[in-house]
Amino acid sequence: MLTDRKIVVVTRKTRLQKLKEKYCTLGQAKFYLEHLGESFSDYEEESIQYSNSVTKAISFLKAVGRVQQLERSVLSTYLFSPDDVVVVIGQDGLVANTLKYLDGQPVIAVNPIPSLYDGQLLPFLGDELEEVLLQTLSQSINSKSIAMAEVNTNIGQTLLAVNDLFIGPKSHTSARYLLTVDNHQEEQSSSGVIISTGLGSTGWFRSIITGASGIIEKPINYQIKNGFPWDSEFLYYSVREPFPSAITKCDKIFGKITNRSKFSMSSKMAENGVIFSDGIEQDCIEFNAGTIANISISSRVGNLIVGH
Repeated sequence: MLTDRKIVVVTRKTRLQKLKEKYCTLGQAKFYLEHLGESFSDYEEESIQYSNSVTKAISFLKAVGRVQQLERSVLSTYLFSPDDVVVVIGQDGLVANTLKYLDGQPVIAVNPIPSLYDGQLLPFLGDELEEVLLQTLSQSINSKSIAMAEVNTNIGQTLLAVNDLFIGPKSHTSARYLLTVDNHQEEQSSSGVIISTGLGSTGWFRSIITGASGIIEKPINYQIKNGFPWDSEFLYYSVREPFPSAITKCDKIFGKITNRSKFSMSSKMAENGVIFSDGIEQDCIEFNAGTIANISISSRVGNLIVGH
């Protein structure tokens, strides 16, 4: 072995694997897809390519060091060591989801199916893994810092976000809360609030900005509209569909959160209030009456290997 450091390989189930779990057999999954006019072969080919990529990567990695393979669903329960090297094989979302469970460990992100995955966060192909890993171990390759958002509640709950936080209703209803921005407070009613990091600024946040710029005549700042740097030491919040009434206001519906800012939300919802990060609703924490959520930039920073 070339290193004593543990190499953790993070993977996720393919669409075909999920369908097989849902319908018990591949035959039932095929019947379901074809009944709806879908091509079973597309799902099958994707699954084969992904499995082959994972098998090839693990075979090489085992010759370099100790390898631990993790499926996405167990990330939240796994205890990473400070000197682990993490290899993510999958889509962009898997990279983002992995980063929030780390604390500076280097992440090598591999695109297993370039023809299918856009790969904004997947700078390397499978054939490049050997060279990239050796350069990572020798610290002779560039990495990029990824800033994260953090929410802490008054009842001791904490959640990190690599892309964005959503705070609002569980279903498509109105959320009621007290918003505090520095010394300004106002009650609001909306469909929720998005707090975006630099990494997430080209995702959900960008769609909000694009929609808003199509409604108003004044153009939105070009740099914000097209995202901001991944390592930015600030966040942006945006209130979705704010509703003015006799008791709810809309004075603070968009703005920047810095290390010097105070930004919090106090729930006024009897039930169905949630906070989730990076689109993973099943990992949400409750945001019901009495809960106060304080949002800030996290001291934890992601470390994505990007090459030369």
